[in-house]
Amino acid sequence: MASALDDLIHRADLNELVRHVDATCSSSDWDHLVRIRDSARSAVSTGRQLWPIATLANYRLALWAPPEYAVRALDDTARTFMPGPVSEIIAVHHRWSDLEEHLARGHDRSLVAYERALRGDEIEQNEDPILEIPIEPQPWEPLYELATYTDDGVDFPAPDLPRPIELQDAEEAVIIDDPDTVGAFRRLVEPWTAQSNGQATAVVTEGLISEALGALGLQQARVAPLTAQEGLSFLAWAGASGGAYGKRRGVASGRSEAWWFLASFTGMLDDWPCNPQEFGEIVTSLQFSTFDDGLDNAGWSIRLIIEDPQEGLVVAVRATDSAD
Repeated sequence: MASALDDLIHRADLNELVRHVDATCSSSDWDHLVRIRDSARSAVSTGRQLWPIATLANYRLALWAPPEYAVRALDDTARTFMPGPVSEIIAVHHRWSDLEEHLARGHDRSLVAYERALRGDEIEQNEDPILEIPIEPQPWEPLYELATYTDDGVDFPAPDLPRPIELQDAEEAVIIDDPDTVGAFRRLVEPWTAQSNGQATAVVTEGLISEALGALGLQQARVAPLTAQEGLSFLAWAGASGGAYGKRRGVASGRSEAWWFLASFTGMLDDWPCNPQEFGEIVTSLQFSTFDDGLDNAGWSIRLIIEDPQEGLVVAVRATDSAD
């Protein structure tokens, strides 16, 4: 197979190289898959544009290879065009107990630990919480929507939300200058807006939901309540997704961005990293709603209203992205 690979690399035959990757995975020849990846990556320096093959081989290595080989996907530079973060891809089919002995201390190890914790594995307390939130999901958190990776790519559907059912007129709002909260929401959906076609708006107001909707420029909207867990799950989904063309960040990072946004809105950034129990009490005291502004909801969208009854504040957020 080595001589055949050398010939395919020399000819820069992308179609045959894809078939070669498929055959190598079918035969579970993981050493050769590493060689394909490294050879394709090296060939770029000779003018042969084989980075798609390097990326494909590295993706399959992370997804299907045994743990001792899968973790080698973290050492490679061929990550840019993978359908998601390598830490999340590795976590799909590999348990933490099988991975931990092969993972060096550092950022990647921590992210894999976060991803496996979200899939039900128990993680030791001495692991470094690089995202500054607990690795283990808290009792008050939802069951986050997890990505499914296959040879064809990634599937990451949005959480199911109730359809808005209540018609409410928008009113004039007292807008609060809150750059931290607005900036935190823009950070949460940054891949949608900076790397894709998306648009994002956030506004903080005093008073009622209808006033927050008015601050978004709406005259009418249908509104439906959500549980705090549903709202947090949807925020994490948005933070994990890259939208239509942006780079996917993964559920662990999406969860972290959702915590940061809610900490910004509730004034807990001064105490960051937050005490998980105290933060959970505050988050579950918030009132979450979704709204329908009558616009096309195709593609990627998040439309949420979050009320803080104790402070009399409301934040309304809207972000959309599409492949058009």
